[in-house]
Amino acid sequence: MISTAALIGAVPAMAAPAPIKLTSSSCPSVIQQGQNSGCVTELQNLLNAHGAGLTVDGDFGPATLHAVREYQAATAIAVDGLVGPQTKSKLYATGGSAPAPINLLSSSCPANIVQGNKSGCVTELQRLLRHYGYSVDVDGDFGPATESAVRSFQSSHGLSVDGQVGPNTKAELYNTDESPATGIDLRSASCPANITEGQSGGCVATLQALLNGKGQHLDVDGEFGPLTLAAVKSFQSASGLSVDGEVGPNTKAALYSNIGGGGGSGAPAPINLNSASCPSNIVKGQKSGCVTELQSLLNHHGADLAVDGDFGPMTEAAVRDFQSEKGLSVDGQVGPNTKAALYGAVTPPTTPPPGGGYSKIYDVAAAEVGTVEGSARANSYGAAVGLSLSTNNYAWCATFVSWVAQQTGATSYRNSYVSGWVKQARAGNYHLSVTNSPQPGDIVAYDWNGGSDFTGGHEHIGIVRSWSGGSSFTAVEGNTGNPNGGKDGVYVKNRSTASGYDVVFIRVR
Repeated sequence: MISTAALIGAVPAMAAPAPIKLTSSSCPSVIQQGQNSGCVTELQNLLNAHGAGLTVDGDFGPATLHAVREYQAATAIAVDGLVGPQTKSKLYATGGSAPAPINLLSSSCPANIVQGNKSGCVTELQRLLRHYGYSVDVDGDFGPATESAVRSFQSSHGLSVDGQVGPNTKAELYNTDESPATGIDLRSASCPANITEGQSGGCVATLQALLNGKGQHLDVDGEFGPLTLAAVKSFQSASGLSVDGEVGPNTKAALYSNIGGGGGSGAPAPINLNSASCPSNIVKGQKSGCVTELQSLLNHHGADLAVDGDFGPMTEAAVRDFQSEKGLSVDGQVGPNTKAALYGAVTPPTTPPPGGGYSKIYDVAAAEVGTVEGSARANSYGAAVGLSLSTNNYAWCATFVSWVAQQTGATSYRNSYVSGWVKQARAGNYHLSVTNSPQPGDIVAYDWNGGSDFTGGHEHIGIVRSWSGGSSFTAVEGNTGNPNGGKDGVYVKNRSTASGYDVVFIRVR
């Protein structure tokens, strides 16, 4: 008997719908399981750029859902399987068709980046603009929308408004109080063995994303506060773990189990780069736990990669940036020297923490006056918030305050965001409170833009040194100008509550 199929011939597979950019008006605000369209085709292509291995058919089925959830975990996005604005933005920033980003301060970028340029320098510019809240596509093409965002950024930051990205605009783009809050595998050497309440940064952001994938409902803000603590304890209880609120090896392993809802565990478990399991040179094209570790370390040093264990063009670009910054041979390969630099610890303080609580805050801060930005001593402050970045490369005023707090034991709170200190003081958490009668040793936060919201990249923070009883006071501040000229560092500054900017005094008791 001849089958019907043989008579009419095999039915060819349906071609996938033509891809449609996820951010276009043709795509829904949230793309989810069950949909079939060119938007899903585009989504699958982007996920495959991170090694998902999906059949590109435009059908959002279980395999695509699994890949979305794993990608969200790799980039510290709430793991819900829904492709909303944050997931769309991150997909284009970490794996779209744009040229690999190039640090704007490198010799590979022109002195002035202008409309019409198309390059990795523009990719980096657009990623930085998005960090400041501007809705520009990350496509490496400096078009009218990017120029408009540049002009708006220049205007809001007191720069000459010409739409060109020259030295001053570049410097201001990189001058942010925010530490990298990007995806870092909790099991990597980039994260503490035990993640605990009071910590902040990329490790905490990833923790919050993973907890949301297990049914919690946290803001992924990189701050380990009371709500995150409660979520950790709830997860530990439900998973039959010891309920202590600390995220150690067992809790980390449980968080990564069945991460995609289909038995997956996200990226390959990280492997120490110096172990015999990793090749002497880790290069583009490799996929392994060695690459997971590499990507986590690069993110810890300020990159913004999806931690997926796949050494692709974005990872190679981040390696080259890191090598250039550290004065290494720039070849994009991770050999012995690059590995050593990735793990390199900054020089720790030579004196033990004095303790003493609130009464010692000013003494500890004052002892640091004269410390120069970029020095081993200044770089060591980052250990208080889990950073090993050079202080030449980020705004570290809140990191300095966190280090002083750690040295004295006055509060368990640590944060490299000025806004975090103000938020917790206003809420009365961590022995912090707002005061209108400042004393030496109080913390002082500034919002140069006014509005008292302490967001937008125009914030600063220090330690009160003296107060006149009127509007004038002095403060010890990190990441501030040298009054005698020269490099920034830790110095005493004359300040006032009547100079047109907002000031909040924070008591630590």
